[in-house]
Amino acid sequence: MANRSTTTLPDLSPEIIQSIQSILSSSTQFQDPLDDLSQNFNVPSSLNSLFPEESTLSPTSIEAVQNKLALSRKDTQENITRLRNELGNGVSTKKEDDVVEGGERENTNDVRMGAIQEIISDLLLQTSLIREKSSESSHVVHEITKDIQLLDVAKRNLVTSIGTLRKFGMMVNGVSQLEDQIAAVPRKYPDVAQSLAAVKNLASTFKSSMRVPRIALVLKRVQELQGEIRGILEAEFDAFFLQDPSKTIKRSTISDACGVVDVLGEDFRNHLIDRYCVVELKEYRRIFRATDEAGQLDNISRRFAYFRRLLSTYDTDFSPVFPPEWKVDCALSVKWGDITREDLSAALSKAAAALSVTLLLESLQQTTDFEIFLGRKFGSSYTEMLVEIAPVLGIRNPKPMSSAFEPHMGIFIDAQDKALSDILVPHRGAKSRTSLDEVQMSISSSESENPPIRVLSSSTELFYFYAQNMDQCSKLSTKELLADMFAVWGKWLRIYSEDVLMASMKRPERERKSFDGRLNVAEIKHACLLLNTADYCQETAQELEEKVREKIDEKFRDKITLQAERDLFVSVISASIVALLKELEAAIEPALVSMQRTSWITVENVSGESAYISDLVQGVQNVVNVIRDNVEQKKYLRNFYDKASSLIITKFTNALVKSRPLKEAGAEQMLLDLQGLRSCLLKVPGPLAVEGSTYSKLITKATSWLETLLKLVIAPVDPVEGFVQNYILLVGDSSFSNFQKVLDLKGTPRVVQNNLLDSFLTITSTQEQLESASFLSSLDMDPGSSAINTTVSASGRASLPNLLSGISSSGKADATSTFASLGLTGGMTSPPPTNVDGSGKGEVKKEPSRISDFRRFVSFAVRRDTTL
Repeated sequence: MANRSTTTLPDLSPEIIQSIQSILSSSTQFQDPLDDLSQNFNVPSSLNSLFPEESTLSPTSIEAVQNKLALSRKDTQENITRLRNELGNGVSTKKEDDVVEGGERENTNDVRMGAIQEIISDLLLQTSLIREKSSESSHVVHEITKDIQLLDVAKRNLVTSIGTLRKFGMMVNGVSQLEDQIAAVPRKYPDVAQSLAAVKNLASTFKSSMRVPRIALVLKRVQELQGEIRGILEAEFDAFFLQDPSKTIKRSTISDACGVVDVLGEDFRNHLIDRYCVVELKEYRRIFRATDEAGQLDNISRRFAYFRRLLSTYDTDFSPVFPPEWKVDCALSVKWGDITREDLSAALSKAAAALSVTLLLESLQQTTDFEIFLGRKFGSSYTEMLVEIAPVLGIRNPKPMSSAFEPHMGIFIDAQDKALSDILVPHRGAKSRTSLDEVQMSISSSESENPPIRVLSSSTELFYFYAQNMDQCSKLSTKELLADMFAVWGKWLRIYSEDVLMASMKRPERERKSFDGRLNVAEIKHACLLLNTADYCQETAQELEEKVREKIDEKFRDKITLQAERDLFVSVISASIVALLKELEAAIEPALVSMQRTSWITVENVSGESAYISDLVQGVQNVVNVIRDNVEQKKYLRNFYDKASSLIITKFTNALVKSRPLKEAGAEQMLLDLQGLRSCLLKVPGPLAVEGSTYSKLITKATSWLETLLKLVIAPVDPVEGFVQNYILLVGDSSFSNFQKVLDLKGTPRVVQNNLLDSFLTITSTQEQLESASFLSSLDMDPGSSAINTTVSASGRASLPNLLSGISSSGKADATSTFASLGLTGGMTSPPPTNVDGSGKGEVKKEPSRISDFRRFVSFAVRRDTTL
């Protein structure tokens, strides 16, 4: 066939011819007897060649032959596929050549295609024959190895049966040996432990064969022997625990018996440990019954002393006997603690009516100290001991001994509440103002000798008490007790802010006089003192909250917050700033009254700043100097400066409006006075003043609007068109009412006003680019007598006007200032709580923690020379 392919297809490519020959001549290249597919194929001889010896009939060899046949079949199929692809490519190439050459070789192509199809048919026939022979070979091999596989299964079963019988024999012998060892006197518990462990191990392999009578009988006997051993061990351990003189048990015997107990299982070991604890604590329960004197709460120290001796006895007599991993001493402590907790609960309930705080705290302190002692002795906390050992002793709801005091801690809470009440009694309500007046007198008498007082001593005493109270509570309990005590602290912080700080701001009616120009330094220092105290309280309250959150149990952590109390102290800060502004208003009022009483219409010449400006500047400087020296936090100074400047400009503007008509010379004099006022306001921040800062820009902008207004007053109304154009150029709006305000300030007669207003309407109607409003829109032509409208409600909280609104809980001021009344709708905002350096960059610096440790809550109290 190979020769015919070569001669019939002389025009095929050498690669295709070589591939065909490699397949057709495979019988000459490989010595596989299955490749001979002629009629001479002999199955037995082929199998003999594949399996020459009996050892080759193993499942592994058979599988290898099958894999070889499958691989040969796969290679043949891949060769056929490859050949088909090459033939297809060859035919495509030849077709292209035929198109180029014309129809000259069509007959030759037909002959070639016929030969190729014949070759493919031969290949398919060979493939089919190979597949059939492979199936026949696989069937023959399976029939031949069938009996061998059965023999293999029988062999495995026989080996398993022999092994099982051998183990059963070992178990029977082990049971017999164990019986002899149990009956022996004296018993050798190490041998018993070894035999019992071996028997239990062998018995575990026969649990699935319980239906076999002989096996079931032996397993039953194993269970009986374990029961006998338990009974023997329980009797000997009881004799050892009770120290029975009639039946002396050596320690070595019990120590060896512990090995047998471990083999018997954890349940029996826990039973013996519980039995030991019951026996050891029997005398303790008899002595310290709740009905006897020794069981009373005032004898709690005797309980702890007794158990210390019991632990000492265990370490001497029993510790060498029990294995360390049994933790018998730890179990004894937990059992004793559970009994003691029940006794303490009964004693506390019995003495509830006559229970004193001192006895309660002393007993609780001793209990918690002993729990700490036990935790250190066993290398873990007492709570962890309970969790680990309670299941061993069958204690379902383990609790520490100190938990017996929790239902009765209301006595302690009430006592602390009363102590806080006693601390604040001298400072609350109507006494708060008297207390502050006494403070001011002490300040005046010793100001030259001592450093300035910054905060009220009552606040430092309050937080000093809180610090001691928190340390005490955290040692006693970090759960419900600390949470309840924290609620009491919050209650008294609220009382302190309202009944002490806020109440002290209310002055008696007899002190509320009209403005007389006298500087009330004591009242300013009073307000500064309250501001500093409120700031100290709100920041220290936050640190108190953080410390308690660190100490308290996670279950109660969500309830720990003093946000509401801190907000109250922020309200006190706001009210203090209001009080300072009222004092500032009182200081500048005489100068402004003098300004209003001046007959500006008669002023003819401008000869320098008016006398009232000097008085006004002096009043501002006096108030600011006192405040600057007495306010501790600079962030509040900046807040005050912003609001003070707004107040002064508002008051000056109102006085200007009330002084109309001004005329040209009077307006020129006021313009000069305004320059002095601006210079004063720019110097108000003192060391904080920075050229180009936001504060200075806002001052310049606000005063520039007043300058614009005064320039319009100075400008002549003739010619009319020139005056209107001047207004449009300086103000830039088309508001009829704003234009009339300027005319009213100038004192323009009504007849002239009508002409000016007509011209204004005519000119502005053609200029659509003009705004409808300007800074003059907010100018009040009928201002009130005071720029501060603030009230204090019955609860003592200040209701702040827009002038002072916006101090957040962090001390920030973020509301619109009174520049809005002058048209500054954006307002002047106070800066965030920052430390402003001289660079003017307003760099935010992290304020250092006021106290790193809660024990330093009382940093002011320690420095008693700086407090009251």
